[in-house]
Amino acid sequence: MNAFFEYVTNNGDKILSMTVDHIAMVASGLGLALLVGVPLGIVCARRERLGRWIIGTANVIQVFPSLALLALLMIAFGLGFKTVVVGLFLYSLLPIIRNTSVGLKQVDKGVVEAGRGIGMSSMQLLWKVQFPLSLPFLLAGIRVAAVIAIGVATIAPLIGGGGLGKEIYAGINLRNDIRIFAGAVPAALLAMIADAMLGRWEKKVNVKNN
Repeated sequence: MNAFFEYVTNNGDKILSMTVDHIAMVASGLGLALLVGVPLGIVCARRERLGRWIIGTANVIQVFPSLALLALLMIAFGLGFKTVVVGLFLYSLLPIIRNTSVGLKQVDKGVVEAGRGIGMSSMQLLWKVQFPLSLPFLLAGIRVAAVIAIGVATIAPLIGGGGLGKEIYAGINLRNDIRIFAGAVPAALLAMIADAMLGRWEKKVNVKNN
């Protein structure tokens, strides 16, 4: 344990730089997944037949082995940051699409009818009534997606990416447990922090909506 803390202290700048790279990859992938996943979730809620195809496709992507998916993306996009971000985007889609759709479907129909009764358009109902009330479900989806993305991002070095996985794989190659832990522990902490922060936000929105 002392050797671990000594290594982290002596290499703090390097580990911090890897952590920043890791966060950048995850944030970019999640951001893209939100831009695409939320509209797809809205489509799923409004068009059930089409929604089954969309969620089915996202399910197939989700169960595809992460290393195999990243290898295929590497062929298409080459090595590096961009390929990792596309992979994280694809892995983050399912929980965001599904939770957006489920959240919108859970909104009380009486509230929707009341909105229609005062003359709201479909878009006004969506953004002023349905979407705010379904936000806790979306946040739950983002929470799941973030934890998955942080974990998947640790294999980024295999396709030329950065992040904390570089330290993990360096430790594996050198059979150095300390370096493995120096990459794995910060990655685990990132996942726990993201889960805790998004969980707290989700609870606040739930309390506000109730």
